[in-house]
Amino acid sequence: MEIKIQSLEEIHEAARTFIREMGDNTVFAFYGKMGAGKTTFIKAVCECLGVEDVINSPTFAIVNEYRSETGELIYHFDFYRIKKLEEVYDMGYEDYFYSGALCFIEWPELIEEVLPGNAVKVEIEEAEDGSRVIRF
Repeated sequence: MEIKIQSLEEIHEAARTFIREMGDNTVFAFYGKMGAGKTTFIKAVCECLGVEDVINSPTFAIVNEYRSETGELIYHFDFYRIKKLEEVYDMGYEDYFYSGALCFIEWPELIEEVLPGNAVKVEIEEAEDGSRVIRF
């Protein structure tokens, strides 16, 4: 699946399309360069799921927990600052990844060996014209 976002005004429409295509999957690994828009897109997806909390990148906390309007848990991870895999073990990653709750993961390449086999790879790329392409 590919979703093209020409401008920020289209991001919620793109997020709704993404949500419709998620199926029964719960773990989504977001790949993309710094500044590609991973956090911005995850924020839009959470907003479309009815999250009313302030949504920002959990760069220092590693994980943020949100609730959708239906009360479902959503975990948002940012592994950018992970130095070694032991940190991921220490935080009890299995409790999150295998909980059945939605998990949106930024910088999954740093923890690839512990990603569940059924994690959906989501690539976000910035085109030369500033638009974004999301592939999954």
